[in-house]
Amino acid sequence: MQDYDTDRKKRLESRSLSVAMWGNLFMAAAGLVAGLLANSSAILLDGLFSLIGFGSALLARRISRRIDAGPDNARPLGYAADEAIFVTFRAISLLGLLLFAVTNAIRNIYNYIGGMIPEPLNFAPMITYFTGIGLTCALLWSFHYFTWCKTEKSSAILRLEAKAALFDGLITVSAGAGLGAIYLFRDGPLAPIVPVGDSVIVLLLCLLAIGSYAREFRGGLGELAGVSASPAHLATARRALRSAIAEDGGRLQDMSITKLGRTILMMVYYDPGRPVSAAEIDSLNLRMIRDARTTLTNADVLLVISEHPRRWPDELSPY
Repeated sequence: MQDYDTDRKKRLESRSLSVAMWGNLFMAAAGLVAGLLANSSAILLDGLFSLIGFGSALLARRISRRIDAGPDNARPLGYAADEAIFVTFRAISLLGLLLFAVTNAIRNIYNYIGGMIPEPLNFAPMITYFTGIGLTCALLWSFHYFTWCKTEKSSAILRLEAKAALFDGLITVSAGAGLGAIYLFRDGPLAPIVPVGDSVIVLLLCLLAIGSYAREFRGGLGELAGVSASPAHLATARRALRSAIAEDGGRLQDMSITKLGRTILMMVYYDPGRPVSAAEIDSLNLRMIRDARTTLTNADVLLVISEHPRRWPDELSPY
């Protein structure tokens, strides 16, 4: 049953990423063409987001196929770290694009204040572009989100893809609304900023988005650094293992939990209080894994037999 569920989740994830790949390629092509025709930095930025999305979805499909593979000679700890690496570098690539766009927008505004008038916008292609791309983003977000729910919300890749599609859609709608307002009020209250209205919109959207992707970057970096999982995960894990420990009769000395991609690794420091065989330890370890996975789907347990917690006492420490 576990293998069936894993295969099913992989198929759902792979299908969603295939849709993301081709959807982003279409939006990237549309954004770059429409941006050049309209002379709009906001539309070009939208297209560049989609181009990054295409490359990310292509890479994510390869990662997804092997992410549940167990340890081997090449990767003694398995392949779970690939997802955290992907999320971290996906977030940092988007942050880099945002910072580039912010710098470019500030430069355009500065040049305008200094007397340099940029080329005017061409509004003709914009209605078709914003309508088509907004609808595509909404479809991609809903497809990723519901697939993420079907996979029991275990895929950080799908969560990030859904968030990226949602943000891309918000950029499209906001840019369309802003450019529409500039067009409607170009001879009225917005007349002073019409020449750089496109850059103002890009600047505002990027500043709003930086915080979200910075959080994704910090989260992925924290997983790669081995930062402890949330207190909620720790409390859930303790409850899951309580029965096995009580039946065995030993003493739980310490427990550490780290999250790496969709895998939750539990290090259990345990004193059985009696001589035990390797077979008994293996049996207890497997029982703990089964119990942990009843509440934490992708949990793994490493049982360490010791009289001490995760850190050696100072009088015994070799450091």
